[in-house]
Amino acid sequence: MIELSRSSKIVVSKDVVSCDLGGETAILEMNEGVYYGLNEMGTVIWELIQKPITLQEIVNSIREEYEVDQKTCFDDLSELIEQMIKNKLVEVL
Repeated sequence: MIELSRSSKIVVSKDVVSCDLGGETAILEMNEGVYYGLNEMGTVIWELIQKPITLQEIVNSIREEYEVDQKTCFDDLSELIEQMIKNKLVEVL
């Protein structure tokens, strides 16, 4: 597994398509043909990673909108991104 840091740059994989379902997101990883779903917060993050962005930039953006401390935000975000990497939904640049 890749060790993520605040400077890790993340972007959506090329083999993924997604659509908005009224505040939630449906994602299809085309190589495996597997669907995934994201809740409202996952959708916020998904929108941010459409272009390459660092984990710290994502944390900063989330903290501008939501009351969450830096460590909790980074830890939760890292866990989500690790799952996305494992499922080939995002790439680390």
